[in-house]
Amino acid sequence: MAIIRRAQWGAPAASRAAFIGSTHGVKVHYLGTAYSSRPHTQCASYVRQILQSHLANEEENYVDIAYNFLVCEHGDVFEGRGVHKRTGANGTAELNSRDYAVCALLGKSGLTEPTDAMLHGIRDAIEELREHGDAGDWIGGHRDGHATACPGDPLYAWVKRGAPRPGKPAPSRPTAPAVQYAPFPGAAFFKDRPSSPLVTAMGRRLVAEGCGRYKVGPGPRWSEADRQSYAAWQRKLGYSGTDADGWPGKSSWDRLRVPNVPR
Repeated sequence: MAIIRRAQWGAPAASRAAFIGSTHGVKVHYLGTAYSSRPHTQCASYVRQILQSHLANEEENYVDIAYNFLVCEHGDVFEGRGVHKRTGANGTAELNSRDYAVCALLGKSGLTEPTDAMLHGIRDAIEELREHGDAGDWIGGHRDGHATACPGDPLYAWVKRGAPRPGKPAPSRPTAPAVQYAPFPGAAFFKDRPSSPLVTAMGRRLVAEGCGRYKVGPGPRWSEADRQSYAAWQRKLGYSGTDADGWPGKSSWDRLRVPNVPR
């Protein structure tokens, strides 16, 4: 699965939305406006339009694009608020705290039928939220528990069937080679103050994210500068208190996407 991360489509790298530890499940949405099929090269700009529209909505007072992920007709998954961020799309504060939200770029007129590639992409987004966002197994539509036609009858019928993957693979498109990221080595690895190329790779990623607090380096030996830099990354993700003490945890590590290097 390839996810187009926020910085890749033109949003700030980290969402300002509130942290959420887990959810009951995921709600599927559509745009609810007229939407026409378009070349894939225009999808990212349309997601940016949604972001600007949401930020300009004074009534809703959004802090970010409302959805956790968005999926285009070509099957690409755009990171919205992302994992462990409370959605703003489900209708009420209670519903936003209950489930994540994935939006299909699908209209109430124009393009109304989801493509097979889009359905694959929605499943990819749901599985990302389950694996990295602690989403529960439930899948529903925006209309479940809220008075709305969203996500439209064709997409909702698929949701009610359990949101199965289409029988044939999603059409493939040339993509950049996948980058292999280092798995979380465990909290004890850092508290032993290791000397490792993995610490250098982590530090370089922290600098790239604007969180470097180094006077010299980064280098292979874990130091107080590494801890301060990592704490800045945790705060950037919305953590606070002991959750932003500078000692890496799995959730923040996975989001840092440190290249896989020998330890």
